[in-house]
Amino acid sequence: MNHDGITRQRLWNQHIAGPQLAAPTDVVHWLGAVQSQDYANAKWSVGQRVTHGADSVVEHAFASGQILRTHVLRPTWHFVTPTDIRWMLALTAPRVQALNAYMYRKLELDEAVFQRGHTLFMEALEGGKQLTRLELAKTLAQAGIVAEKMRLAYIVMHAELEGVICSGAVRGKQHTYALLEERVPPAKRLNHDEALAELALRFFTSHGPATIRDYVTWSGLSVADAKAGHHLVEQHLAHITVADQTLWFSATMPTAQLGPPAAYLLPEYDECVLTYKSIGMADLAWTIDTAAWNDVWYRPVVIGAKRAGTWRRTIANGIGCA
Repeated sequence: MNHDGITRQRLWNQHIAGPQLAAPTDVVHWLGAVQSQDYANAKWSVGQRVTHGADSVVEHAFASGQILRTHVLRPTWHFVTPTDIRWMLALTAPRVQALNAYMYRKLELDEAVFQRGHTLFMEALEGGKQLTRLELAKTLAQAGIVAEKMRLAYIVMHAELEGVICSGAVRGKQHTYALLEERVPPAKRLNHDEALAELALRFFTSHGPATIRDYVTWSGLSVADAKAGHHLVEQHLAHITVADQTLWFSATMPTAQLGPPAAYLLPEYDECVLTYKSIGMADLAWTIDTAAWNDVWYRPVVIGAKRAGTWRRTIANGIGCA
């Protein structure tokens, strides 16, 4: 498998170039989690992998709680499914909390503040209520807790990581929060090793061929935990070595099929853009002198297995045009 072959296989396994999936829930479950701090572009990422994946289809899945948005894996938002959110938080939240510790101290946030915040959120949201961040801030302020800007952001994030709250539906242009225990039906819980194995297998199946380093970055796990998870599922994986890099993938992975020429418009933060730290997409020869791929905000146009340019979306008379 050469450089282009690796990229084609990744696009296929991520259901960009391969067969599309039936529903947004299927996409998010397959990928494990989908980075979603930029909500509009995250919807594009999911919808691009869904048959008839219009924005309204993804929006409905989100509003109805078929997919959720919370801080998990790393200190940023991700889409996750209701069946995965609890065990994924249990596995990855402790490390995110540790990464946040410096900011907690800087913002003078301690366990007493967090626990008081959790209680206030539970009281305010009980009974299926969904409140915006500003409404949660008002609840905190009324109880004497200063919660503005970054301080508010980290109080809310802490409650997400502890499984107190998760996303509600969008109200107008404002995101809301709901109680996780009310929003999310009961699901099977995994012990630590089961969770390590599940996350690793999900990643290398959907994102492979990928290196263990790629997995460490994507999962947010420590190197030791990432390697432990990989070891637990290694019997289900195959690997190749390219440019001194060992890349792992599902041993039963279907080989990418070459279809008619197509261009794929990937948004920033797409799983195909951010996941891979080595053996990334090559550029078409005529773009090399003018491309600005070092800009992390770029949106690549991918033709075949190479980057051919960038794109942007504009809205005209209610119609999105790329």
